[in-house]
Amino acid sequence: MIFLELFSTFFIIGMFTIGGGYAMLSLIQNEVVTVHGWIDEVTFTDIVAISQMTPGPIGINSATYIGYEVLARTGASEFLCILGSATATFAVVLPSFIIVLAICRVYERWKDHYMFQGIMSGLKPATLGLIGTAALGLATPENFIDWKSYVLCISAFIALYFKKLGPFSVIGLGALAGLLIY
Repeated sequence: MIFLELFSTFFIIGMFTIGGGYAMLSLIQNEVVTVHGWIDEVTFTDIVAISQMTPGPIGINSATYIGYEVLARTGASEFLCILGSATATFAVVLPSFIIVLAICRVYERWKDHYMFQGIMSGLKPATLGLIGTAALGLATPENFIDWKSYVLCISAFIALYFKKLGPFSVIGLGALAGLLIY
């Protein structure tokens, strides 16, 4: 029964959370602390801290840890705790997977329609603008941005756009150049 509750709770969290992992945290806290009482506030705060320190999206990391913790508190075996972790993680990711799958089907059907192409043409510069705004927001003296960083950025752009290098190659070369320059 706990697996079904974990699945339904995290599926709903994944379905109704828009804005990424940090937007997910308040809903996760409400569900697991207030509604179900699976963990207390202190444990939730610890989970958020651990989720921020580990690689990966914070919402998925939180779901993984909470799924494990909920089963561990019932005295379940290690295998069942890991299964609880997998259940919560799968449930929180599944809605996004379904949505992307639906978008892919819509894309295949409407990709040649002039209105769809117009919408996509408008989204490209908007996305670039959002990424650029985030990059400029990080380009502060506190982050030690200097002329070398700009040279690396422009070089990466040239390598991707004009030389058609793959992103992994550019990331690797950028890391190597960063080590050599700094």
